[in-house]
Amino acid sequence: MLSRIADSLFWLNRYMERTQSVLRVIRSHYIISLDNDVIGNTTWKPILEIFAQLSDTEIVQIEKQPDAVLKKILTDASNPNSIKTIVARARENARGVQNHITKELWEAVNSMYHLTNKSYLNQKLSGPEALEIVDQLMRQSVLYAGVADITMQRGIGWDFMKLGKYLERSMETIVITDKQCQQFGYDMQEERDITQWRFLLMSLAGYEVYLKTYRTFKHNNNILHQVLLNDDYPHSVIFSLTRISRYLRDVISDNDSSEKLALMRTFGRLYSRIKYMDPERLETMDLRVFFKELRNELLTFHNQFEKVFFSY
Repeated sequence: MLSRIADSLFWLNRYMERTQSVLRVIRSHYIISLDNDVIGNTTWKPILEIFAQLSDTEIVQIEKQPDAVLKKILTDASNPNSIKTIVARARENARGVQNHITKELWEAVNSMYHLTNKSYLNQKLSGPEALEIVDQLMRQSVLYAGVADITMQRGIGWDFMKLGKYLERSMETIVITDKQCQQFGYDMQEERDITQWRFLLMSLAGYEVYLKTYRTFKHNNNILHQVLLNDDYPHSVIFSLTRISRYLRDVISDNDSSEKLALMRTFGRLYSRIKYMDPERLETMDLRVFFKELRNELLTFHNQFEKVFFSY
């Protein structure tokens, strides 16, 4: 497969995974922000810090205006992390590889693109239909994932698509969890109520999973275990890294060059760090340093991966 094709397939799936992640975070925060009687007044500042490249002054101006925040993150073309921008990039990648994806998948991406460009979106985001718009976008992004899974032929192109998906998912889990822990001052010694963790769990589609899996009330340790070390939870870091390991072996199976073997060693060090982590350390480790190192190691692997496969 040509590097250009593999690159486009990788980024197509990565952008669409990012779209779904952003929408889930937005939806979770919007729902929780309505529950002021339980959690008090909420601010959109943490969301803006993740998904909008704004100065502190600009964030202060809109952090308590849900409609302005939704427009900035969903439909603002000047924001490189907005849904509109991300989906446009995904469509461009899909357009360049139409011969390598199914007609149904192209139609799913194209439908999402046209939905993000509807003229009525900004008007509805300012009114009571805002959540309905987020749900509509969410359903379309989930539809894309389903169409990809049931129509795409398995092969090296599929391997690159899955690598893009799970690289993005692992990074999103790390970033969102880090932001939640930052709100607690990285203090895991003080036991938090489950309501204080609800945003993180809902953002990672893990609230119901948590309630059904963990029986003790040591929520701090249990939730960190779920998002980092739970092999069966599809949004955990270890789940994503295990899938990356599988698809990475597939794409280098026909050519064990020195560069690709070095790439496997880089990934192996990252994978081993999580796979063989002692769960008891979660309560005492410096999470600020841990998440920073984890992000840097993942970025190092990603840069090395692109240099090996996409340097065309």
